[in-house]
Amino acid sequence: MDNEKIKEMLLDIQESKLDFTVTMTGKESKRVNGLYKPDTREILLHNKNFHTDTQLIYTAIHEYTHHLINEEKIEESGGRNPPCQSRSHTNYFWAKFHGLLDIAEEKGYYKLDLSGAPELDALTKEIREKYIQPNGHIMQELGKNLIKAHTLCEQANIRYEDYLDRILQLPRTTAKSVTKVGLLPEDDAELGYENMKIVASCKKAEDRAKATDAIKQGKSPDSVIALMKKKAQTADPKKKLEKERDRLTKTISELTQRLEYVEESLAGM
Repeated sequence: MDNEKIKEMLLDIQESKLDFTVTMTGKESKRVNGLYKPDTREILLHNKNFHTDTQLIYTAIHEYTHHLINEEKIEESGGRNPPCQSRSHTNYFWAKFHGLLDIAEEKGYYKLDLSGAPELDALTKEIREKYIQPNGHIMQELGKNLIKAHTLCEQANIRYEDYLDRILQLPRTTAKSVTKVGLLPEDDAELGYENMKIVASCKKAEDRAKATDAIKQGKSPDSVIALMKKKAQTADPKKKLEKERDRLTKTISELTQRLEYVEESLAGM
């Protein structure tokens, strides 16, 4: 594949009104496989890192995801380039990236296939059957027992929080997550504990069913989390910016007060 064909493929996966360039650097990098430069809208691919076009395409779509998100942010800000953020690989990024990979597979550009690696395929089945699914059952049983322990603590006039902290030595956040998992149907244990936590975090039974179906259909955890988020996708850009302004103003005020306190403390030393 050459640069132009890669760009055509990316545009076929999802259209972009914001122009960009694709450049295979002809180099090998130990740090990264590719890079997106939002200021110049360049996708750089260190093609010497790849042994197959499939690996190259995966990275190209990864960097293109950054471009598409950059385009969204420019549109939201009324055409202004957004400031660089320290964290670019957010849940939203991974969900969008995995969605683009799905489209790439549907169009025949990309394929995640274990049939050519029988040893890996066999190991994958072993991991699921011996570890992921049994772990789901174990954590579900733990959740049920924590619910029972909570009841017994109340009967014995013992604070459940103290019991968690100093008897079981189990973080409260962990106990809370496991307890929610313990309330799920037993069949959900086959999803594995981490996916069960996602399902259990949904408040409505309808949403839990949707999350379960999405996981069983092979959607990535990030995609399922994004699917379950209640944020409106068509939120008014102006209201969104006003809300962010208010949040930043409050943060700046709090930091200013803290800075004054630190300076006064230093002056008194």
